[in-house]
Amino acid sequence: MGTGRRGLLGIAMATAVVAAAVTVTTAQAQPGGGTGAVRSDCPAARAEVDRLEGRITPNACAFMERQIAFGELPTGTPPAYGDLGHPRVRAYLDIFDPDATLWEAGAEPQRGRTAIGTSITGSLALAPSLAYRGTNVVADGSTVMFGQWNEVTLKGRTVAYPQIARNVLGDEGRTLQARRYYDRAVLFRDTLPGDAPVPLFAGIADSGERGDSGRRGGEPGGGIPAGLRAAEVPDRLAAWNTEDVDALLARTAGARLSGPGLDAPLTTGAGKRAYLERLFATADLHLKAGQVAEGTTTTYVEWHGTASGAKGTGIPFGIVERFGPGGEWELYFDTLPLVADRAEIGALFRKLAS
Repeated sequence: MGTGRRGLLGIAMATAVVAAAVTVTTAQAQPGGGTGAVRSDCPAARAEVDRLEGRITPNACAFMERQIAFGELPTGTPPAYGDLGHPRVRAYLDIFDPDATLWEAGAEPQRGRTAIGTSITGSLALAPSLAYRGTNVVADGSTVMFGQWNEVTLKGRTVAYPQIARNVLGDEGRTLQARRYYDRAVLFRDTLPGDAPVPLFAGIADSGERGDSGRRGGEPGGGIPAGLRAAEVPDRLAAWNTEDVDALLARTAGARLSGPGLDAPLTTGAGKRAYLERLFATADLHLKAGQVAEGTTTTYVEWHGTASGAKGTGIPFGIVERFGPGGEWELYFDTLPLVADRAEIGALFRKLAS
């Protein structure tokens, strides 16, 4: 599975375990950003996130306020499994339309509030400390890409990681279709070091000249890439599905690549190439175009489908790309199903909960 064939990417779901004191965050850097000038559109949400851009409708504003409220609300006494009346579970379900679907890591979508609410009771029982804040958020009418920074206590350690919550909204700003993009592998790296799988991107680092474009030979880059335009979506999708590393890197020449498994962004062409080639050497991917959300300086693009490799076939899978204002090229996906099969993942979560 090398460059020019098919590749892979992932997606995610957060589950955790309550514990005590020692704080060890993951090595992935916490995203930054500023709020910019005070705006009159959705001021309550704008005040609570690092950056908010896009076409912010009243429905988008209502969604963001509910999303923020759930992230900030303490769990208190954890809910019993299936207790949909627990205050934090009610706050979570208030985000969703009664007919909503929610897609999490490596699984089929959950359908309806009963299934979605039951799932979150299990997560909060294991991880009552789960909290998050909004980072880079783009609202594009009925589509909202909500960047967030999650923190949870596991085995006495604080694990922190980024996530994109992708939502398509219906009436009153309630979510009709949600997908969650983050890397579950970070939940085990520091908490179960003797059992965690070898990280997918172990040993990947920058080499060669900084600021190069990523093309073979490391020629100087061509500046900061703009957000992906609608006309470019078919070619970008084809590049992911055919493992065309050259095309992917040419479009993002000069950008800094952040993604799962990286302690710091990659700035050299050789480093970025090695990252993508490691990804494409692990599994085949079959993606379709998802949602695009465009702000004034930031664009999010979603790809969604399946991945297949040594750890399974037809694994539900997806990736979000973020093109940011300062030359950021960020990838959000789940590496866990690429390094562990379903049985191995189940055993890891059982050990985390013990």
